[in-house]
Amino acid sequence: MSASRLDEIDRKILAELQADGRMTNVELAKRVGISAPPCLRRVRTLEDAGFIRGYHADVNPRELGFEVQVFAMVGLQSQAEADLSAFEARCRAWPLVRECHMLNGEVDFILKCVAPDLSTFQSFLTEELTAAENVVSVKTSLVIRGAKDDPGVPFDVLEDRLNRTA
Repeated sequence: MSASRLDEIDRKILAELQADGRMTNVELAKRVGISAPPCLRRVRTLEDAGFIRGYHADVNPRELGFEVQVFAMVGLQSQAEADLSAFEARCRAWPLVRECHMLNGEVDFILKCVAPDLSTFQSFLTEELTAAENVVSVKTSLVIRGAKDDPGVPFDVLEDRLNRTA
């Protein structure tokens, strides 16, 4: 099931759940204009098809004492698939790394990291990240403040594109 094969109700369900994943099935059904039983079936189908990967609370890192956010641009010595996969596995094991993306261009990976303080991040940087096998360069940028942090996708853009191709 691709995005273009989803009907308008499925797309509305996804948009509503992306905005508020805690609403009840009854409330969701009301918002998308169908009854609760078929709404629940559609949600289960969207989950099974991989459109919904999970439900999460959006916690505030700073309220929990994670004052430092850093983006780390990592260069690897080898870009062989086995080496890329090994680095990705290592990133999944590091608790301070919250996101890991492989890039095209000068930088092989960009990591989004959080830490309670600069000292903790510096220890991670020097003892783990730069010391990791196959890592040849790391450039970091400390986040001063964030202006936007929207999860998911812009459903209005999807709807506009689908309306133009219909």
